[in-house]
Amino acid sequence: MSRPRAILYLRDVAVVVGSVLVVGAVLFAAAGVWPPLVAIESPSMEPSVERGDMVAISDPDRFSETAADDRGVVTAAAADGYGRLGGAGDVIVFDPPGRTGAPIIHRAQLRVEAGENWYGEANASYLGDADSCAELSACPAPYDGYVTKGDNNGEYDQATGIAPVVRPSWIEAKAQFRIPELGWIRLLITGKAFA
Repeated sequence: MSRPRAILYLRDVAVVVGSVLVVGAVLFAAAGVWPPLVAIESPSMEPSVERGDMVAISDPDRFSETAADDRGVVTAAAADGYGRLGGAGDVIVFDPPGRTGAPIIHRAQLRVEAGENWYGEANASYLGDADSCAELSACPAPYDGYVTKGDNNGEYDQATGIAPVVRPSWIEAKAQFRIPELGWIRLLITGKAFA
């Protein structure tokens, strides 16, 4: 490669790297979280969000609706016509302590307070075989938080043991929109595409 060609090549590489850095900085500034895009690893949110989709996320307090609580979250129960990703309420990204693997991205269904018997306000079809609060490990609610559910799951996360009541401090982000299929690139790179 001649010297002028090498200089042009290096300049092109610098422009590409610089462009990627600028786009990343703009996305971070708008979203308030890093990374601002996440790849979906499981089918738990189908058909709203499919495995292999890329989802744009933001800090929970950004882009909040008037129905949002003090954490910036609108639950499905309080949605009143508001929704994200094909369903009522917000889809949140949360990571309970002690859990291994990627954070969970599920829909916030109910806001509960410490000591609350939320069995009565829950959708009975999402409670599994439980006939009362006493038959649910997270009822009454041990602390303030959220009851969650993957759109493709038959029961609340707290009825199946997928997650305890989600503390507000565990919420890392809210989903804003999806980009179909783009997440497969990340899943292939990380070896999770065939898991």
